[in-house]
Amino acid sequence: MQVATATAQARPSTFADLAERVSPAVVNITTSTTIAGRTGPRGLVPEGSPFEDFFDDLDRGPGEGSRRSSALGSGFVISEDGFIVTNNHVIEGADEILIEFYPGGEPGVPAQLVGTDPNTDIAVLKVDLEGLPFVEFGDSNGPGSRVGDWVMAMGNPLGQGFSVSAGIVSARNRALSGTYDDYIQTDAAINRGNSGGPLFNMDGEVIGVNTAILSPTGGSIGIGFAMSSAVVTNVVDQLIEFGETRRGWLGVRIQDVTPDMVDAIEGLEMARGALVTDVPPGPAENAGMVAGDVILTFDGIEIEDTRELVRIVGNSPVGKEVPVEVLRNGDMTDLTVILGRRETEEAVAFPASTEPQEPEQSDVLGLTLSEITPELADQFSLTSDEGLVIIAIAPDSDAASKGLIEGDVITEAGQRAVATVADLEAQITAATEAGRRSILMLVRRGGDPRFVALSLE
Repeated sequence: MQVATATAQARPSTFADLAERVSPAVVNITTSTTIAGRTGPRGLVPEGSPFEDFFDDLDRGPGEGSRRSSALGSGFVISEDGFIVTNNHVIEGADEILIEFYPGGEPGVPAQLVGTDPNTDIAVLKVDLEGLPFVEFGDSNGPGSRVGDWVMAMGNPLGQGFSVSAGIVSARNRALSGTYDDYIQTDAAINRGNSGGPLFNMDGEVIGVNTAILSPTGGSIGIGFAMSSAVVTNVVDQLIEFGETRRGWLGVRIQDVTPDMVDAIEGLEMARGALVTDVPPGPAENAGMVAGDVILTFDGIEIEDTRELVRIVGNSPVGKEVPVEVLRNGDMTDLTVILGRRETEEAVAFPASTEPQEPEQSDVLGLTLSEITPELADQFSLTSDEGLVIIAIAPDSDAASKGLIEGDVITEAGQRAVATVADLEAQITAATEAGRRSILMLVRRGGDPRFVALSLE
């Protein structure tokens, strides 16, 4: 009874004061685009949009021949000198962008595009006005942004003009389709035209940018998504300063640590962290990181999974010296990485392969393995002669149940490189004598690496 009473008392009696205070900073956005003709009906999202499976605001009809097309969306002012935040898909490809301020404000103000980030679907605009009312970003990870907290959305739904809706934070840390996704889910009504508008906490701070809805009909069913301010603020700052994003780059390939890997990784007590599968030339290699390392902390932050690591690295400044703790062969190792820039440095070559050795073949853990010969390399289209290639697999083996197939190449076992069958058997023996129930193997398929834990029992 006491809990119910406390909840009832916490419920706001009205959102009117909050809406009145922040509404002058919320804007409607109208874009015009010259598009080539096409026939047939179009979907709810533009072709190539990162949210083709969800929703956007463009409202172009079918037709033939070049013509002008209009789109509607929302945005909000973040500075008195006219910087405005919205979604990239609201203004993408637009020839003309017009801003309409809250009724009583100036209508039809032309806006210039400052910069866009398709990865997070954020865009920054600028109008040539001074002394504008504006709103500030809040902490999307702080108080007032918890699951169950009240939030308020503003925008221009369905082109009907300024509108307010309210709800709660339904869930946190949602991912839709992007590498840097960190969405707040809300049941506040979000419809076509709301994209780019702000999601406010009860202090009038923007904790998210309304971006998408999940709906079988295209209308709100209470599952809306707003990109969190923790992601947006960094993107906006970079777009204003540079006109583009400059994300940190660690320079590794990684995968999640699964529960069946825990016993196979010495010193790991639970499934967490990011398991390094490849280290091309770059910042991580320069810092001494190697395949098989498990990244447990980055810049003092404990890493739960690969998605969290990617987001934290991307939000870190280029050139920053970052302390990283990795688990290697049962021991914690401290490294210092100087981050590169993802946009310019991630396309790099991988280390050259070693010289081939005399072929050897054996049956191990339900796998028939061979050192790589030119004939096998040609048969399985292998691009490297490192490791042991699987030439047959027992259908009832643990390896088969883990998805291994003929042509896969094992390059590490027990976090040690294996060049011969004898190397692999030695690692299996060592793991068995250490009382382990499984052994971790690094497997490559078509050049892509992943770790697999195979049972020794």
